[in-house]
Amino acid sequence: MSDKQKNNNEWLGKLTPEQYSVCRNKSTEAPFSGKYLDCKKPGVYECICCGNPLFVSETKFDSGSGWPSFWDVKSNDSINKKLDSTHGMQRVEVTCKSCGAHLGHMFEDGPEPTGLRYCINSVSLDLKEH
Repeated sequence: MSDKQKNNNEWLGKLTPEQYSVCRNKSTEAPFSGKYLDCKKPGVYECICCGNPLFVSETKFDSGSGWPSFWDVKSNDSINKKLDSTHGMQRVEVTCKSCGAHLGHMFEDGPEPTGLRYCINSVSLDLKEH
């Protein structure tokens, strides 16, 4: 069965309660609490749900936002983006293109060369170190 076809019970069996809350119910981990916030290890950050490669450590930067931030994705096939106007804000939600997991949001206040900031929940990621 593909990850896109999993039902809620199957996700509950695979993910921790916090991972399920963020990835499947679009919640957010507390700022400055994620295990990858200050991580400097080289590698590829994959989706915790399905293993899809999302970001590379070379594009990670300290945004001061409280969540791991990246200025680019691993590839254009890694994520989907859609307008999110919940909580009275205009944001761009970032989801895994492979399984639909909620990852975080994208903002247009990042560093060059892209000017983008992908603000991502640590619990939605799994770092595969090189």
